[in-house]
Amino acid sequence: MDRVIDLINHSRGTAFSFEILPPLKGNSIRSVYRVIDKLREFDPKYINITSHHGEAVEVRGADGTVRTVNLRKRPGSVAIASAIQNRYGITAVPHLVCKGFTKDETEYGLIDLNFLEVNNLLLLRGDTKRLREPDNPELYHAHATDLQRQVNNFNHGIALDGSPIADIETPFSYGMACYPEMHEDARSMDDDIRYAKLKVEQGAEYLVTQMFFDNTKYYAFVDRMRAEGVTVPIIPGIKPIVLRDQLEVIPRIFHCTFPPEFAAELGRCRTDEEATEVGVEWCTMQCRDLKAHGVPSIHFYTLMASDSIRRVAREIY
Repeated sequence: MDRVIDLINHSRGTAFSFEILPPLKGNSIRSVYRVIDKLREFDPKYINITSHHGEAVEVRGADGTVRTVNLRKRPGSVAIASAIQNRYGITAVPHLVCKGFTKDETEYGLIDLNFLEVNNLLLLRGDTKRLREPDNPELYHAHATDLQRQVNNFNHGIALDGSPIADIETPFSYGMACYPEMHEDARSMDDDIRYAKLKVEQGAEYLVTQMFFDNTKYYAFVDRMRAEGVTVPIIPGIKPIVLRDQLEVIPRIFHCTFPPEFAAELGRCRTDEEATEVGVEWCTMQCRDLKAHGVPSIHFYTLMASDSIRRVAREIY
């Protein structure tokens, strides 16, 4: 399949792409297909598939005792990526995260993906909120840039133990994440900018932002990256609001802010249906402004929002 960077660069206008989640364990892949079928008409250049590590969950046994187990709720990212490419002929981009996966597990995943000819990745640290601290932290990468170095070595035919890997006909092409409103663990915006620049210096071909609702924050971030000499595409990540409580939940979880006028409109909503309408209107306005500024692509986060994204896309594509 084509590299994401080539798909973006060769697009005649602002490219369209979106992210999906694997179905919860025990559910059918049909839920994934339904989302894709809903958004296919807008010519998605690529589709991202999130990856989920196990979570520490308390389980009560038959004898009444409670124990903590590691439960992976959404498996199947590698298989779904392959299924998408085979079923739709659309480039699939599975997420590769370092938190919750050992270096060896990462290598096995890279081998599987390479055999399946899934050669585009998004490299991420991954969420740590529900992650149990490992007993052997040396078996895991601490940062996305550490994971990046393992992928780079794999591309050069070097396994984790230093042994050769033969016949890698198509090296992995990858993007990484960036944060217009600063990563939650960054000491300062200057540090976050330097870290994003390091990702590009080490081989990231493009960057995708955390979701944001204030375009001025995105433009300011891009300007600062350009001032640092970073020239790769910086793809805005966009999500329409669909629930009233997201006014409080999203800033707390994703560390992004709502413009006062948007927050005021959502605050006046009495139902989720009203919030959905406000979310579609705001998202449409955001995307029109982004397109007017010539962004190379817009990447949509679909969780609970595929119907709204379809409405937005019909207005702007």
